[in-house]
Amino acid sequence: MSEVKLTAETRSEFGKGAARRIRRDNKVPGVLYGHGSDPLHLTLPGHELLLALRTPNVLISLDIDGKSNELAIPKSVQRDPLKGFLEHVDLQLVKRGEKVTVEVPVHAEGELAPGGNLLEHVLNALPVEAEATHIPESFTVSVEGLEAGASVLAKDIALPSGISLAVEDDTVVLQVLQAQVEEAVEGEETEGEEVAEA
Repeated sequence: MSEVKLTAETRSEFGKGAARRIRRDNKVPGVLYGHGSDPLHLTLPGHELLLALRTPNVLISLDIDGKSNELAIPKSVQRDPLKGFLEHVDLQLVKRGEKVTVEVPVHAEGELAPGGNLLEHVLNALPVEAEATHIPESFTVSVEGLEAGASVLAKDIALPSGISLAVEDDTVVLQVLQAQVEEAVEGEETEGEEVAEA
């Protein structure tokens, strides 16, 4: 689990105008909350935060105003829908050794059984409970040789020690769908021709 250090400043200006000014300085407004403390409004370095957020569930070590160090994980990230820049980030305060519930991306590898079957990601990320400092970046699942109708359940995914599922064991994560057959379309055309002839 990677830990990224960021320098943050507390902010006292709020609202859209203040947020725009912060973003003009290549910074991102954010909120740090958790452990029953009052939400702390922060300004974070834009480029460094963008790089850090490339890692899912990244552990961020925050140096706040040079006075306190806090650990946090991203909980909600808002991006501009067109340009993709960061608009706002919510961070959850965590402590070393504390268990948190997070969603870890699931990646499939391997070839499905022949026949043009399709793999559907029912869940793109698996909800798990893990120690804040030991959150896996992703889970890789083999789908080698799976045929239509087969599915991978949450309990089928091997979890590292100390990590437990935060969903039911029988939750479907991946499933193999049968390729759509085009014969049905041809059949409909034939029926249409028959009606026209009658």
